[in-house]
Amino acid sequence: MDNKTLKLFEAFNTISTELKSIIIGKEDQIDKTLICLLAQGHLLLEDMPGVGKTSLASALASAIGGTFSRIQFTSDLLPFDIIGTKIYKRQSELFEFIKGPIFSNVILADELNRASPKTQSALLQAMNELAVSFEKQNYVLENPFFVIATQNPCGSSGTYPLPESELDRFMMRISLGYPDSENEKKILIKNLKGESDNTIKTKLELEQVIEAQNYVSGIEVDEKVLDYIVRLSTFIKEHNEVLQPVSPRGNIALMKASQAVAFMKGKDYVSIDMVKSIAPEVLGHRVGLKNPFRLGDRSASADWINSEVLQKVNVE
Repeated sequence: MDNKTLKLFEAFNTISTELKSIIIGKEDQIDKTLICLLAQGHLLLEDMPGVGKTSLASALASAIGGTFSRIQFTSDLLPFDIIGTKIYKRQSELFEFIKGPIFSNVILADELNRASPKTQSALLQAMNELAVSFEKQNYVLENPFFVIATQNPCGSSGTYPLPESELDRFMMRISLGYPDSENEKKILIKNLKGESDNTIKTKLELEQVIEAQNYVSGIEVDEKVLDYIVRLSTFIKEHNEVLQPVSPRGNIALMKASQAVAFMKGKDYVSIDMVKSIAPEVLGHRVGLKNPFRLGDRSASADWINSEVLQKVNVE
């Protein structure tokens, strides 16, 4: 790393440390959130309410010096509530486009699977193209643009399953989960002492985030590592338990996430161990298993990636 890149690396590690002081006991999940941001992907969180999802998203937006929008997805939410709409201005006698909450750097799409499929689909173009269309006009979104969507676990009341095409737009899926007893006590003590301030002291600039993302996309990936990613995909595709294999987009996501892992470790190359460290989070929600007890349970698929795929695919 040159001096400029080293400063970016140190800045992101400082941000990671500050976020970990706000979201207690979730060190691994915070690092993976930053990995997803650096890889220019989007993140899906599957969790019950009250575990710190909103705090993480808003603190991250503050840490990168960006704007933050929280969209509460409900059954009556409509696409224009997200994208925006046109309003007639009497002064100019023209219709003016009023931007919706999607026009921010960090978007928290809270309880995404409580909205109808039509409303869920409003996110697809934004997540894939960094733009939205309204009445045949394209509007470019903010840069960087990072969606953190939350969904309630499968089977929760009043939810609509996310379609495969939408799941595939998320680079990674993680779960914050409940804190263990020791960290739960730390959270209580912190609130009891009135130390629940979520203010980020050290902040990046958006230009630094873009610079880091550009650097990450240029990190060297050896042909042996690419071959390993292809072997993982082929193993999944040919496995008799698999109903839905990994798409080419999934392979690209795994490569990009591995590059971001390298950056977070201060390396300028990607190793196979880096690929293995992030594969369950990148591939798990993309794989559908035939087992009726696992069908539709993407967390089970992530466990299967870890216990079956990564254990049996050879590292050559």
